[in-house]
Amino acid sequence: MDCSLARTLVRRYCAGEENWVDSRTIYVGHKEPPPGAEAYILQRHPDNRIVSSKYTFWNFIPKNLFEQFRRIANFYFLIIFLVQLIIDTPTSPVTSGLPLFFVITVTAIKQGYEDWLRHKADNAMNQCPVHFIQHGKLVRKQSRKLRVGDIVMVKEDETFPCDLIFLSSSRGDGTCHVTTASLDGESSHKTHYAVQDTKGFHTEEDIDGLHATIECEQPQPDLYKFVGRINVYNDRNDPVVRPLGSENLLLRGATLKNTEKIFGVAIYTGMETKMALNYQSKSQKRSAVEKSMNVFLIVYLCILISKALINTVLKYVWQSEPFRDEPWYNQKTESERQRNLVEYIFTDKTGTLTENNMEFKECCIEGHVYVPHAICNGQVLPGASGIDMIDSSPGTSAREREELFFRALCLCHTIQVKDDDDVDGPRKSPDSGKSCTYISSSPDEVALVEGIQRLGFTYLRLKDNYMEILNRENDVERFELLEILSFDSVRRRMSVIVKSATGEIYLFCKGADSSIFPRVIEGKVDQIRARVERNAVEGLRTLCVAYKRLNPEEYEGICTLLQAAKVALQDREKKLAEAYEQIEKDLVLLGATAVEDRLQEKAADTIEALQKAGIKVWVLTGDKMETAAATCYACKLFRRNTQLLELTTKKIEEQSLHDVLFELSKTVLRHSGSLTRDNFSGLSADMQDYGLIIDGAALSLIMKPREDGSCGNYRELFLEICRNCSAVLCCRMAPLQKAQIVKLIKLSKEHPITLAIGDGANDVSMILEAHVGIGVIGKEGRQAARNSDYAVPKFKHLKKMLLVHGHFYYIRISELVQYFFYKNVCFIFPQFLYQFFCGFSQQTLYDTAYLTLYNISFTSLPILLYSLMEQHVSIDTLRRDPSLYRDIAKNALLRWRVFIYWTFLGVFDALVFFFGAYFMFENTTVTSNGQIFGNWTFGTLVFTVMVFTVTLKLALDTHYWTWINHFVIWGSLLFYIVFSLLWGGIIWPFLNYQRMYYVFIQMLSSGPAWLVIILLITVSLLPDVLKKVLCRQLWPSATERVQTKNQCLSVEQSTIFMLSQTSSSLSF
Repeated sequence: MDCSLARTLVRRYCAGEENWVDSRTIYVGHKEPPPGAEAYILQRHPDNRIVSSKYTFWNFIPKNLFEQFRRIANFYFLIIFLVQLIIDTPTSPVTSGLPLFFVITVTAIKQGYEDWLRHKADNAMNQCPVHFIQHGKLVRKQSRKLRVGDIVMVKEDETFPCDLIFLSSSRGDGTCHVTTASLDGESSHKTHYAVQDTKGFHTEEDIDGLHATIECEQPQPDLYKFVGRINVYNDRNDPVVRPLGSENLLLRGATLKNTEKIFGVAIYTGMETKMALNYQSKSQKRSAVEKSMNVFLIVYLCILISKALINTVLKYVWQSEPFRDEPWYNQKTESERQRNLVEYIFTDKTGTLTENNMEFKECCIEGHVYVPHAICNGQVLPGASGIDMIDSSPGTSAREREELFFRALCLCHTIQVKDDDDVDGPRKSPDSGKSCTYISSSPDEVALVEGIQRLGFTYLRLKDNYMEILNRENDVERFELLEILSFDSVRRRMSVIVKSATGEIYLFCKGADSSIFPRVIEGKVDQIRARVERNAVEGLRTLCVAYKRLNPEEYEGICTLLQAAKVALQDREKKLAEAYEQIEKDLVLLGATAVEDRLQEKAADTIEALQKAGIKVWVLTGDKMETAAATCYACKLFRRNTQLLELTTKKIEEQSLHDVLFELSKTVLRHSGSLTRDNFSGLSADMQDYGLIIDGAALSLIMKPREDGSCGNYRELFLEICRNCSAVLCCRMAPLQKAQIVKLIKLSKEHPITLAIGDGANDVSMILEAHVGIGVIGKEGRQAARNSDYAVPKFKHLKKMLLVHGHFYYIRISELVQYFFYKNVCFIFPQFLYQFFCGFSQQTLYDTAYLTLYNISFTSLPILLYSLMEQHVSIDTLRRDPSLYRDIAKNALLRWRVFIYWTFLGVFDALVFFFGAYFMFENTTVTSNGQIFGNWTFGTLVFTVMVFTVTLKLALDTHYWTWINHFVIWGSLLFYIVFSLLWGGIIWPFLNYQRMYYVFIQMLSSGPAWLVIILLITVSLLPDVLKKVLCRQLWPSATERVQTKNQCLSVEQSTIFMLSQTSSSLSF
């Protein structure tokens, strides 16, 4: 059973809700409904405590140990430790138990401290004071004691203690402003609306007299979705039913702004709040490095098991033959990651490649184009005055349409206005007499209102449900706001229904051209469409505006339709969408607008560098094709010589999908034969450069299963076309389609590493789907950053993140993994060989202290520092030459060929250590003073050669030398010598044996031993040195060529400096 499902069932039954339903009933103020209204069913809900911690005092040790021993390495060393502890072995359990205990303890302390901080934060949050209404009075208590149904009062700049239904506020119009920065990162002020029948309750006594029940959906994590209704009971009347939506819901973690106080009733508390439900952990992403390391570790585990089996079998074979000596040994003395391998980048356009900083450029009304002077970020550019007109001015007959267009843009939006200079808002009116802050979650809306203001119509405010605008004659016009048909990504439009002072009812609608034109029955469609397409080619964001007049009977029908959809608890979104489709039709086209979204700084340079590095870049956007294509040309995704291939709805209408796909496949494979094109980049001078454009509708057809139940053929054909294109543009994409594209590439037969980068909530799905998710902290909030693996302020930082830090990380981590295996092969294999000379007993070759400290002290610090500081080439070189990234592409340094080389190198060195010392002992077993070398001297000699060899091997691989490198590498060797002298030169009173006494000193007193140590170290390092020299001369990589060039330049500069100094001395 799925864990989340089991958790939900446990939560339900623990709450006493055996008869689980999809909705809950909340009794406001814990008051029972009047007799005969409905049955009073007491429901149990959790308290308001928030728990973000992972452990408790009782489960910390077992739970933490379980999680740590799920790792292959920890589990392996645990088994070894238990075997040494239970079975009679020559090595002490301390040799494997001490390192394991150290790692487990340090990790547990770190995780325990982090969880203690979570407990501390939870306690501070749960003990915050909260004001709630009890018997008509304000009572103060801790946040954790709140219950569902309590009526809470929240003051300005306070955060909401739980999820509340907004009942009333200190503002006369029943609204309040909130910021949700801690939820989705959006710092803009959002407007929420009180329930229509309770917004007049401004005192504690009024609120306490409220008699109502709320029916709403069960808790779910979507921050932007809420479905419910409230039943308000009046004296001796049927209850008044009002719909509740997200605009009536105040979420825990949001902050009240620009409102003195509000009253609300708690509906979700504690771990059922939307904020808490979004705490759920994401699926763990495993890097290619980690996967390779686990595979290599399993291989070495198999090798170790094989060694143990061979030794065990040979031991019994040895003992089964008569006249064999018993095996000898003295029982008494022998008690992170992906960044580095990215192949595909999927990026959003608006806010990621562009600034998301909108500037109103022009509007087209009835074929006449109006271009006001630019306004950006609330600032009018120098010299701006009056109105610039392109084309001839409209005649008297079109004047009415022109003003209707301006009124539509002033009314069809969700902007809030704050008359306060000190408010932290992004927009200010440049022409009005007083300062005016425009607040909106959409920068497009603010840009349009600013632009229309320059054309003579100013939006003033929304007051008492009336929208006020200032026309060209400086007269204030008031329109009653009747309905708002909110924008959504499926409809791609929004509408308002307003009533003028003369009693006329209008529906104003604005949206994407693809969603407006099919619903238009009147207007100059051809002229406006031509202008929209021209602006789209120039990279401008376009919107179309339309309207229709409604008579009272039509409006009554609309109200009935909307009310039925709004109060529905089941499928409310679907019913609202159907109602909107019926309402927004038979429109009259007024005109279109054009807004510019500037390209981000260095976005073009970044994309060019990524393509040179062999990374394919795909742009996934919801914009129309022409606008997105113009942006792709501007950011150098498409080049002048790029041949664009279209896989769009228009193309499929002319031909079948099958024919279009095969035609495109023939085109891209014409010059390259089969799949011979470089899969990483299309930037080849010898081949035609192709770019593919696909829209959401075409993608749906490709992903849709065919009649025979399969869709693999179309997918494979589509992938084959994409592999042979240098860049791909996907336009008109829904958020789910973005994730489908990423998943399609991720699960293709090459299994490439994918990276997704975006800035908005609509990019979260593809960020979570990709191997590496990056969120851009932009104007669309921080929801993308919250769900990402990394967060960056600008797209340009992707270049340094991948091409520099990703490159360094992979070089370091690959060396760390291979070197770790190498030095342990050198460490273990001589012990395996030693069994052939000690009757296959369990006698150890090395002393227990050496066994314990080899990986902890003698060889740990050099590789640790290497993995933190190594720079095989300089940062500037990696920035200048992105093609160096190709050297590490496709996990090049952790392939089987490299792994086998390191393994054979370890085996070769181990053979040299063991048999070199063995032959030396055969010929010279007596020292100058007549003493005989023993088995501990032999083991110490092998160990000494091994420590020096593996350390000097790392020194040969190091390119970036600092004083810290010198200190650690030579200091580690010095520490080994000093430790050996002290360990064998002093009689330690706490040891019951002194087998190493005077062994190391005796070995160093022998001249042949010194000669053998130097000779064996040289022989061990020689193959690796020869391999490096030959490869650099015969088959150098791009990185090695750069290293050689830099070394030559360095030598040349040093020579010139010395010659100049010599010349100066001679002339003197």
